[in-house]
Amino acid sequence: MWRWISGVMLLWCGYSVAVCPVWSQAKAEKEIAALSAQIKRWDDAYWKLGVSEVNDDVYDQLNGRLTQWQHCFGGDLSSDKLPVLVGRVNHPVAHTGVHKVSSKQEIRQWMHARRNLWMQPKVDGVAVTLVYRDGKLAQAISRGDGLKGEDWTAKVRSIPSVPQNVTGALANSVLQGELFWLREKHIQRQMGGMNARAKVAGALMRQTDNTLLSQIGVFIWSWPDGPKDMPNTLSALSHAGFTLTAPYTLAAESVESVEKQRTSWESAELPFATDGIVVRAADVPPGESWLPGEGDWVVAWKYTPVAKIAEVRDVHFTVGRTGKVSVIALLEPVQLDDKHVQRVSLGSVGRWQNLDIAPGDQVLVSLAGQGIPRLDKVVWRGADRHKPQPPASQYHALSCFYASPECMEQFFARLTWIGSKQGLNIDGLGESGWRTLWQARQFEHIFSWLGLTQEQLQATPGVSTTRGLALWHQFNLVRKQPFIRWIVAMGVPLSKTTLDAAGVTSWQAMNQRSAADWQALPGTGEEKARQIIRWMHSPQVDALAKWLADQHISGF
Repeated sequence: MWRWISGVMLLWCGYSVAVCPVWSQAKAEKEIAALSAQIKRWDDAYWKLGVSEVNDDVYDQLNGRLTQWQHCFGGDLSSDKLPVLVGRVNHPVAHTGVHKVSSKQEIRQWMHARRNLWMQPKVDGVAVTLVYRDGKLAQAISRGDGLKGEDWTAKVRSIPSVPQNVTGALANSVLQGELFWLREKHIQRQMGGMNARAKVAGALMRQTDNTLLSQIGVFIWSWPDGPKDMPNTLSALSHAGFTLTAPYTLAAESVESVEKQRTSWESAELPFATDGIVVRAADVPPGESWLPGEGDWVVAWKYTPVAKIAEVRDVHFTVGRTGKVSVIALLEPVQLDDKHVQRVSLGSVGRWQNLDIAPGDQVLVSLAGQGIPRLDKVVWRGADRHKPQPPASQYHALSCFYASPECMEQFFARLTWIGSKQGLNIDGLGESGWRTLWQARQFEHIFSWLGLTQEQLQATPGVSTTRGLALWHQFNLVRKQPFIRWIVAMGVPLSKTTLDAAGVTSWQAMNQRSAADWQALPGTGEEKARQIIRWMHSPQVDALAKWLADQHISGF
């Protein structure tokens, strides 16, 4: 139930500002029906069998996406959101739920009007009511709809971490808290939620096997009608055996202290998974007045998800300088950490086909090393799917040295390599610069720019007179680059280390080498030797070598 209420409350705040899909009403109804049916299947498995078929974060985000679509196209926002298991046992004090804030500014506004505030980690588990009468655990009730829940008493009595007997003020008390999956040195930022919620739910719903209950802990976050003084509350809970509440309940003196603690808990070693920070006032109304959705004395500020769901807007194919076709997914923009992610590499055509991704699919994306966006998995495929056709297999290591309509992508990839530090190191001339030059001068092959005059470069639209003069000087300096740099720029299928070991200084000397000669070099096997021979005798490569010789380039 907590899974349901947290997802809906969190995402209700955000769906109204999201961009609506450009769909016909018929397509919208088809997509909404398909996703609604999937979420219902997940709900049934989770609540009836205790089995989580999808990660909690993914579930929450897809549930939010469904809510967004229903809002955009006039769907029913409530009928499919009803909890699967409402329960029949009345809570002595209702669960209010926790309102979510999405920014530092929003929590600052909330804190401004309140005093005596405390903060706790938002423990990721399942909510429970514990009722003690005459010092003994009398009832344990699942959250349900906040007013009624399932009777978990028998199961909770078998959880070692839950005190079965208490004394003093707690002897007749109602406590609200979280049953969570015990972890050792759990670092949320590195490890994520690890489906901790689902594991607890599954253990509680098992009909016979109680062995997993020993791996469940309890965190009390509220004592309705308990002491008004928080230190006294924490002391009583600790003495009763609820030992985690006190060390993880800290005074919230300012929004800056909340922000700092939120960051700290996300990266700290904790005994439980968390998904944010909770700030609550110590002064609360009497428990008899509590109602679901009306607990304005407590808010949660969740962590920014490490991975987010994004919709695939389109699938593009790019051709690299060696002819390798790569696939790029263009995404509905998402914010990951400090990056605005709008595209992610899907790798080769074969990998894209195995992933089975089409425009309209929902994918989970995160940041890999150095902040590079990566696709983690496909979480939902649309009901109406149309996959684009990849380019024909006409590109390879010996294609597109010359410009032609079907060759432009590989042609510009070759030019970009030539200008790079690995090639001829032409400072400041990237792909866009090459496109500007080619659009104005329409040169024939990858080295035709050597024939451009100073006047032509300075008169190129989009290139300033000063920049044109600088390019002319750079092109002249490039002529003096050593022979090996030129053949590397041409795309020779050998590393610079191998070429240095070969000691070749001219095109003629390279032509005199046999496959066996090349294979004798370090790092050059039989296949690599065949590749270099094919490259050397390619008509386009041979024509380029002759053209460079006419330009008096050293070694040709």
